[in-house]
Amino acid sequence: MTLREILNIIFLFVLYLALQVLIVRNLVLFDVAFCFIYIGSILLLPYELSLTFTLLIAFSVGIVVDMFYNTLGMHAAATVLMAYIRPVVVRLQAAQRGFESRIIFSIHEMGTRNFLYYVFLLALIHHFALFFIEANNILLLLPTLAKIGASTVFTTVAIMLVQYFTRN
Repeated sequence: MTLREILNIIFLFVLYLALQVLIVRNLVLFDVAFCFIYIGSILLLPYELSLTFTLLIAFSVGIVVDMFYNTLGMHAAATVLMAYIRPVVVRLQAAQRGFESRIIFSIHEMGTRNFLYYVFLLALIHHFALFFIEANNILLLLPTLAKIGASTVFTTVAIMLVQYFTRN
């Protein structure tokens, strides 16, 4: 990995965390759809990073968000789960779509459809874990499923928009 790629990753972390904490934190649609744009910083990590390093980064990002949201590790747990499942999703998508050996996660490199599928699936996994940890009750199944669906769509659209307006 070159110095330019490392600086690009650091810039993306700062961008996504700043967006989450300063702007998107207060953005809620109809008390159902929440945007967690910070997961984009994990989704855009290079595939060449080891799983251990990726999990450590995911935990760090999740803990930072937990500090601002006062959620006692819920974001960290959901983000680590998403980072752990990410290689499986990438391999599944690479087998179906026929990617080359070096995968660069951006809308410009993967194409809109492939990137949308990648972000949507991993955001769904993240939100599923996050909202079921938060609900902690089977009686809240329908409201939790509504939050998961609406928030997944909202987060996916937000990450796609950021990708359209950033240059990788």
